[in-house]
Amino acid sequence: MNALPLQVIDNFLLQYNVGQAILLIFILGFLAALPLKSRRVHAIQFISFGLIYMLTPNSMLENAHWKFLGIALLMIGPMVYLTARK
Repeated sequence: MNALPLQVIDNFLLQYNVGQAILLIFILGFLAALPLKSRRVHAIQFISFGLIYMLTPNSMLENAHWKFLGIALLMIGPMVYLTARK
């Protein structure tokens, strides 16, 4: 019963690597948190996705630039958290 939707999703995701899929989830999560107008929520999201990028094995990411994105998110996250007022 659920085989057809899963096959469609699987065939779509085979075109992309794990880094691109995580980036898509990050962007969708960022857009979903915009109505909250809370920089702390965004900062926690930056930190968590930075950790996800850093903990994902290199063999799944295919390129090293995803690790650099994780480092950048881990650097930006605490700064945004400290400057947040609410």
